[in-house]
Amino acid sequence: MTDFQLQRLGLMMEPEPGNPLEAEGVLNPAAVRGPDGQLYLFPRLVARGNHSRIGIARVQFNEAGDPDGVERLGIALEPEADYELRQDGTGGCEDPRITFVEPLRRYVMTYTAHSRSGPRIALAISEDLFRWQRLGLATFQPYEGIEFEGVDNKDASVFPVAIPDPSGQLSMAILQRPLFPGTRPEEEAHHPASRVVDLDRESIWISYCSTAMADCEPSHLSHFGSHHRLATPVAPWERLKIGGGTPPILTRHGWLTIYHGVSELPASPGSTRELRYSAGVLVLSEEFPQVIRYRSREPVLTPESPQEREGIVANVVFPTAIDRRDDLGLPDRFDVYYGMADNRIGVARLDVPERLPPGALADPPQAKVGASRAPTKIDDHEVIRVRGLGPQKES
Repeated sequence: MTDFQLQRLGLMMEPEPGNPLEAEGVLNPAAVRGPDGQLYLFPRLVARGNHSRIGIARVQFNEAGDPDGVERLGIALEPEADYELRQDGTGGCEDPRITFVEPLRRYVMTYTAHSRSGPRIALAISEDLFRWQRLGLATFQPYEGIEFEGVDNKDASVFPVAIPDPSGQLSMAILQRPLFPGTRPEEEAHHPASRVVDLDRESIWISYCSTAMADCEPSHLSHFGSHHRLATPVAPWERLKIGGGTPPILTRHGWLTIYHGVSELPASPGSTRELRYSAGVLVLSEEFPQVIRYRSREPVLTPESPQEREGIVANVVFPTAIDRRDDLGLPDRFDVYYGMADNRIGVARLDVPERLPPGALADPPQAKVGASRAPTKIDDHEVIRVRGLGPQKES
């Protein structure tokens, strides 16, 4: 095998009939192995009025070792803090990602806290996955005139080990994608096929909490200072938006994350254009995660089945969790859990190839202030123009 491929294993979880906590969907879960070695799923449970909680369930496996169902165990987090509550009394704890951070000896959950101020990244920690301590909203220091505070943010996850920040200090690193005004896919859909991409405001960033590994005080874990622009839209399937997906996990090739990209479906005459959420592969250097080693030219998963094309939001596959199958003695095999049309949860299998495929997309380099605008050719059918770049070549 010479390429990254995802094989669907099937439906994992859908709204339980008669359960009011799941009336509007079960989606976008975290997944992590507990201290007992079992795999736990943390789905977003949506009650009427878009009132979201984070549940907890134990994953069940069949005789072949494939995941084929869950045992519901209750609620991990529900809206209680001010930054999780809306003015009408509803609120949201949404779209969690969970990583066991080895230097801290704790599980770290990043999730979307949805309040009257909009969606923001919040953090919580746990030693056993059943009792969670909130750390509050993540804060991000400004970077070269870019203000991250007060900006909507929904996609974040942390690395499991200490990562050197730009100064070389070992830090807790987080992948995040701020939703700056004007960069939502619904807004970008009005632009023509050849459009200008704002590097600073349409990218996935890697940010660092440089005090986290020094003293392990929980109160220090949610403040991020140094930043590096990691990845920006470069391919047609992600032309409207890219964003975070599964937490980074170490493979033979480096840090692997399955991220999401948004494009438009062709519109029939007289109809409005619909968005399509797909998934791609990003591999980062093990030693220097700011360096992209591989990025898939085409998506590895697109909405195809009726369960992915029909639901609360049509045409969505949204990866948020990944599980290495060390329990089967297969360290190159991963199960990817993803939201299906904002209503259900599916699972697909990824076998990492022995070698990185050739011809991966190049990401635009770090922009320089005052640099000229120039087109970056993506393929024979579409050109994305990048604000802040001179001419670039594909790798």
